[in-house]
Parts: sequence; structure tokens; C-alpha cells
Amino acid sequence: MSKIDYQALREAAEKATCGEWSLEYGEERFDAGDALIHREVVGYLPICRIEGAHPESGFDEDFQMEQQANAEFIAAANPATVLALLDEREAAKKRIAELEARKVNLSKLSVGEVMHMTGFSRDYAEGWCAGNDNAIHEIRTAGIKVKES
Repeated sequence: MSKIDYQALREAAEKATCGEWSLEYGEERFDAGDALIHREVVGYLPICRIEGAHPESGFDEDFQMEQQANAEFIAAANPATVLALLDEREAAKKRIAELEARKVNLSKLSVGEVMHMTGFSRDYAEGWCAGNDNAIHEIRTAGIKVKES
């Protein structure tokens, strides 16, 4: 898949007919076999027509179903939806950058502190501290910044 130009997509969405788009199948306004994407504003604003999308269009069933799916997708992917998705993407990228820039603070206890806090033996406390050191190493290996204590 080619690289998406998110800025161009945003600009296109901002220029397109705003608001929620609706899907209507042909009745009296246009060909009965087609679907019309439109917006109700002061009156009726047609946006695009999808030929053969109506279930009773008379077209080959596979073609009709594909056209119906296309019409439903176009109506759902209206500019408001696209702009909301782009805003969510930008917020997520910002949050990821904040998290990646942050350093976590993991307390590092001495063998004596572990013995005092838990009441366990020196061997247990040494194993606990070694496990803690290993965990810190694995966290750093995963790319998470750890503050020195």
C-alpha cells in the first residue's frame, strides 16, 4: 500500500460537504436501481450516485452487493468521520511520543532493605534483588527509559 498523505486527506475532508451523509435507494428522485449518498440541509443535497446498488436493481447479484457495500462505505466515510479519525490518530501519536519520552522510576532496594521489609533470609533477598536487576534490564531492552536510582 502506498504511503497515505494525511495532510492532503484532511484538506480534502475539510473541503467536502460537511455533516453526516445518508444513503437512500432510488425511489422517485432518481433511478430505482441506484443508491444516492446525500445530506439533508435546507432541502436535499445529493453528493454521489452509485449505479446498481439497490437490491432490486436487476444487476448481477455479486455486482449489486459490491455496489451496495460501496454505497454504505461512502456514506459512513463522510468528512466528519474522516476528520474525527485523523484527530484520534494525531492524539494517539502525541500520547505515544509522551510515553516514549518519559522515564519510569523503579525503586532499587538493597539486600538489607529487602530482608528488613520482608523478614526473609539473605539468600531470598539476594535472589529478589537479582530478579529486580534482570527486570530493569529487560525493561530497558524493550526500549523503556528507566531513571537511575
